[in-house]
Amino acid sequence: MVRIKNSIARRKGRKRVLRKAKGQFGHRKSRYKQALRSVIKGMAYSYRDRKVKKREFRALWVVRLNAACREEGIAYSRFINGLKNANVAINRKVLADLAISDPTGFSALVALAKKSASQPAAKPAKA
Repeated sequence: MVRIKNSIARRKGRKRVLRKAKGQFGHRKSRYKQALRSVIKGMAYSYRDRKVKKREFRALWVVRLNAACREEGIAYSRFINGLKNANVAINRKVLADLAISDPTGFSALVALAKKSASQPAAKPAKA
């Protein structure tokens, strides 16, 4: 029986790795072993940083909201608590955008939060 090395599939796999390593510096883009190491590490970083990106954006929205709330004379935590008590379900991304693009609408939300922050939270009735 003739031995078949399957060089076509092997070449295809190597080309795939080298294509992903395109743009790397030095031999990382041209030598298979170094390219493979670099691609694996790069994919691990990209997986991790997709999570980190979400974290960083949420922190940015919180900072923007805190600054906008301080201008209105309320702390961020009291603002969020007041919105929760008033059963307003708007996420921080939309709130931060609203604070920048529509200050009057944001002021109305702050007034609502201030009003409901002074009252205890209304618990939903059990069925």
